[in-house]
Amino acid sequence: MEALPRETIVDVLERKLREDILAGRHPAGSYLPPERELADGFGVTRTTLKHAFGRLVQSGLLETRHGVGTRVRDFLRLGGTDLLPMLVRHSPDWIGEIFEVRRSVGALIAERAADRATAEQVTELRRLLAAVGAADGGDPAQLADAEVHRALARATGNRVYVLLTNTLFNAYLPLRAALAGPFADARAAHGRLAPVVEAVAAGDPAAARTAAGHYLSTTERIMLEGLARSGGRPGDAR
Repeated sequence: MEALPRETIVDVLERKLREDILAGRHPAGSYLPPERELADGFGVTRTTLKHAFGRLVQSGLLETRHGVGTRVRDFLRLGGTDLLPMLVRHSPDWIGEIFEVRRSVGALIAERAADRATAEQVTELRRLLAAVGAADGGDPAQLADAEVHRALARATGNRVYVLLTNTLFNAYLPLRAALAGPFADARAAHGRLAPVVEAVAAGDPAAARTAAGHYLSTTERIMLEGLARSGGRPGDAR
């Protein structure tokens, strides 16, 4: 048994402010009320409020200017993909847009990997693919599948593809359990992914792109069905 973390006042306040910002109750570009007014309204000290502000500044939702105030940042214009896990926790609707990027980027990565993979990388891909089929249960199979996609990204020789792949996997985390459907049967998961790896191993970019597109569309459909069964709520997906 693992002890559950206990929420602090700062945790609760951070979550409340974050939800208010993402829900539009504090629009982008607007200034939050003065610290003393906010602290009194929430029944917390200004020190607690400053700690919550610090976290939200670090996450890219707020910016503080000394002597001016704390303003809501236009994260859709200025933010990066590191915001995705937080946005998915706020609203699972983001998953549909993440999947759209997953399909296009994933197919391109497979195509590039087929053109550029070395013999050593092909050997690694086949080893990682075998681990998917040998996984004991859906969760290990899901993790093993992720490692194949990371290896595909590395095989492109382009580090940006590697970081994009990591970002997309990180974005799934709040809903991961609800997206485990394609991996419940490890042998079936292996069978769906094998054509992608074999096309890359054969050095056939067109076949790799086609195989990846089919794989990504099929697993997306299964994932979305699982998400619908969970009600599409992050809390139900843990």
